[in-house]
Order: sequence, then structure tokens, then C-alpha cells
Amino acid sequence: MPAVVLIGPMGVGKSTVGRLLAEHLGAGYRDTDEDIVAAEGRTIAEIFVDEGEPAFRVKEKAAVRAALAEHEGVVALGGGAVMDPETRALLAGHRVVYLSMDVEEAVRRTGLNVARPLLAVNPRKQWRELMEARRHLYEEVATAVVATDGRDPEEVTQDVLDALELKQG
Repeated sequence: MPAVVLIGPMGVGKSTVGRLLAEHLGAGYRDTDEDIVAAEGRTIAEIFVDEGEPAFRVKEKAAVRAALAEHEGVVALGGGAVMDPETRALLAGHRVVYLSMDVEEAVRRTGLNVARPLLAVNPRKQWRELMEARRHLYEEVATAVVATDGRDPEEVTQDVLDALELKQG
């Protein structure tokens, strides 16, 4: 079972915080989006374009299931992974941390650029709509919520450790 599972919207810092958290805990780090890219030999954006979102979500569900079953360190999930009810059920009993941020922070961090397939048309509006659809799901599966707005990755990492009362390795 993973020590910690990180969830939250795209651009919130799951990968950066995940790596720092793994380092602090003396554990490994695994990112399910990176697993999909490695297995497919192409980017997530290319999968969306070539096969569509439903096909990507099938791959994502399999990647999450494998990571939760195989990895004992820190696991970061893609922003939309919580949309799947089976994935949410798989998260039960895990230490799940929802890294949150508001739209202004998302703009600052990512520029809400078109390299993100779900934000290609009107990025701010689409980000808000994604969050309206996902926020309650993030909160539903989270053991703890850590706000990332205006904070550096080390501060967020320390808050995750504190929230879960984890010892540093």
C-alpha cells in the first residue's frame, strides 16, 4: 500500500510535491500519468487526440489500480482520475491528500496553456468547470486537504507530512 496518494487538479504540484515527499520519507515516487506515457510511448495530449478521453480514462484506471497495488511510496494521480467511481473505491483506506488551488493560482502556475487537452478552448472557464465537477470528488476521497496557493513546494510538503503525522525518513 502506498504511504501517500496525492490528488488534485492539473498544475497543482502533485509531481513536484510528490518527489519531495518521497525524499522526506525515504520512499519511492510514482506518477500514474508518467506510467501511462511510458507504457504508450506518447504524451497524454497525443492519447487524447488519437483515441479520445474515454480511451485515456480506461488506461488511467488501469495505471492507478497497478500503482496502488504495487507501490509502497508516494503515488501521484492524474487530475481526472477521481472521476471514475472504481478508482474512488480503490482509494478507500489509503492516505489520500488533496492538493488544492484556486483559478488565479492555476493561471499563475500553468498559464492554463493549450498543451493541456482539457483546457484547449477557454482555459479559465474550462478550469473552473472541471473544478466544479471534481472538487467534491477530491474532498470525498481525501484524508487531508492541503492548500497550495502562494506557497512553495517545501512548505506544501511539510504541511502534507504534518497533516498525516508522517515521520521523515
